[in-house]
Amino acid sequence: MSILLTGAAGFIGFHVAKALLERGDRVVGIDNLNGYYDVRLKEARLALLRAYPGFAFAKLDVSDRDGVFALLEHHKELRSVIHLAAQAGVRYSLENPYAYIDANVMGTLVMLEAARRIDRLTAITYASSSSVYGANRKQPFSVEDPVELPVSLYAATKRSCELLARTYSHLYGLPATGLRFFTVYGPWGAARHGRLPVHPGDPCRTTNQGLQRGPNGARLHLYRRHCRRDHRGA
Repeated sequence: MSILLTGAAGFIGFHVAKALLERGDRVVGIDNLNGYYDVRLKEARLALLRAYPGFAFAKLDVSDRDGVFALLEHHKELRSVIHLAAQAGVRYSLENPYAYIDANVMGTLVMLEAARRIDRLTAITYASSSSVYGANRKQPFSVEDPVELPVSLYAATKRSCELLARTYSHLYGLPATGLRFFTVYGPWGAARHGRLPVHPGDPCRTTNQGLQRGPNGARLHLYRRHCRRDHRGA
């Protein structure tokens, strides 16, 4: 199968692309390679993906509908969409709210319209976030919980994406599935929130104090004991 994957240079997108390629699928990846975190990490991920013969890449913003639709014209073989591209981060939405509307809301709308243009579409899968649970105090969270009280612009845009997908599914019969990610971490993760990127082969030793020893014995403060995770900021 040939799959259009957005956010291909991102952490989750990279791992999804790699898994798809290794099982024999073809992947057309797009990413705008923005500077929200070190672009060199994104380029390093892409370098690994480019080693697969079934991988094609276009530097493209998902909110650029003309560019996305032109890409579809060059790849008539596409049958599925995995939409992972987004402007991430709760704190940054306070500094640059327009980036979240452009990337998350407009970007999702463009990808839904793109999905409509794919012949024999099998599915569109998109990334939402646990942040949509907002002020919900019930634990554990459930997909049946009300999610109408977002507490960040990021959460509001992700909830908007869910509503857009639901509407397109109703209007056009798009087989859409949303995934509400919580905290996602692992090899090739980004250096955000005080954490350093972790690459396969890096020697790390965990202690019961929530510390790790990284390359060259560097002390990495990844987390502390007695701290609770605020899932609204995922």
